[in-house]
Amino acid sequence: MEVRVKRVKLAYGERNSQFGHVYLPTSPAENGVPVIVLVHGGYWSTEFGLTIETAIARDLAARGAVVWNIEYRRVGEEGGGWPRTGNDVVAAISALDGPVRYALPEHIASAADWSRVTVIGHSAGGQLGVWAVAQLGAVTKRAAISTVIAQAAPLDLQSGGRAGRPSLRALMGASIKQAPQLYRDASPVEQPPFPAHVVAIHGELDESVPVEVSRDYVHRVVHAGQSAELIVVPGEGHDVFVNPRSRGHRETVRVLGI
Repeated sequence: MEVRVKRVKLAYGERNSQFGHVYLPTSPAENGVPVIVLVHGGYWSTEFGLTIETAIARDLAARGAVVWNIEYRRVGEEGGGWPRTGNDVVAAISALDGPVRYALPEHIASAADWSRVTVIGHSAGGQLGVWAVAQLGAVTKRAAISTVIAQAAPLDLQSGGRAGRPSLRALMGASIKQAPQLYRDASPVEQPPFPAHVVAIHGELDESVPVEVSRDYVHRVVHAGQSAELIVVPGEGHDVFVNPRSRGHRETVRVLGI
């Protein structure tokens, strides 16, 4: 039997795509309600939207979490492109301080654990999530981000042939030869260490973003002083993380501890 969860649409800015869906937990835990931010993937393009994370958001809310599933301006709409797309994700996470918190019923808001927020990003959303948390230094005015889960994410935009992909070229609005610093600044692997733990979860059979991308990211950032770890999911590919029945999602839930 499907568990019904309540969803509220909230704006965090004035543009059409500056909004998100808050999912309220069905049975808030007495020892603290987890707060989770979801950042969807989809090549940073308007071909994909936040609804691809709806099933995941519903599942996490049914497990007792407050879930903030965010939208952002993407390539193909006014204002989409770098760095505005990334800045939207920063603004959406910062909305935990205002619109999201104020939308919660008092008993949920008071039980929410604002000191251990988790940001989860899949694919392009993983690049955006890690980058945004790095810009914030893992804190907003009233919340602290303890964990970032990057699922099958392109965490280095400069190497391995990724810089030449049409989707990334469209996001940046220039080739890497034309604007190498832009690609460097947008790469999570190039961000200075921040006070949150990064968990890179990657399917062993991923053909869209090879698992070596996450493996290399963890190796490099740990050497630089960032807290990070790699989890490789055997027998699964790139898109499993939007399927609540997948092993990739079960690994995510295990990290969340819910």
